[in-house]
Amino acid sequence: MSLALFPLNTVLFPGCTLDLQLFEARYLDMISRCMKKGESFGVVCILDGKEVGMAPDGYALVGCEALIRDFKQQDNGLLGIRVEGGRRFRVLEADVQRDQLLLAEVEWLEEQPERPLDEEDCDLLALLQALAEHPMVASLDMGADAEGQQVLGHRLAYLLPFTEADKVDLLQLDDPQRRLDAIQLLLDELQGDLFT
Repeated sequence: MSLALFPLNTVLFPGCTLDLQLFEARYLDMISRCMKKGESFGVVCILDGKEVGMAPDGYALVGCEALIRDFKQQDNGLLGIRVEGGRRFRVLEADVQRDQLLLAEVEWLEEQPERPLDEEDCDLLALLQALAEHPMVASLDMGADAEGQQVLGHRLAYLLPFTEADKVDLLQLDDPQRRLDAIQLLLDELQGDLFT
């Protein structure tokens, strides 16, 4: 499967909302093609390099499909788009096009079936609901409820202030329970740092 990549200093997760402002010709062309053909593109996290100019030297090889949900001309004249995370993928190989757009061959990663939340997930669900009340989070319209472990894990991993490297690790996990356990460990580390 061939997919245009949009390397960013962020990690997109399935079911999560991301607002982007576009001004580089390569990405305006890419969005135009995606919208005409009803296609998606891929978001990968930059590990080495910048968002603008040349294609980055290093980026995560696991990313998330971006489905275009809305677009509008911003007050500053730039094109603003809202995307929703779709399927996770692994980059098999990628080529830099003449305009510095990355075009990759990807394989979709299998998603495990959604599992219902259990008693141990109550604290994490309460955390998601508290986060959803923040104006910046509320503006993403992602909702405060999670119907299962997969959704809860994706939303918390996306919204919490973890490092990009930690978020890439969380995106790579296939098992929803392991993702929630890893999030709890990272939260414990964050709280430990606050009190030392």
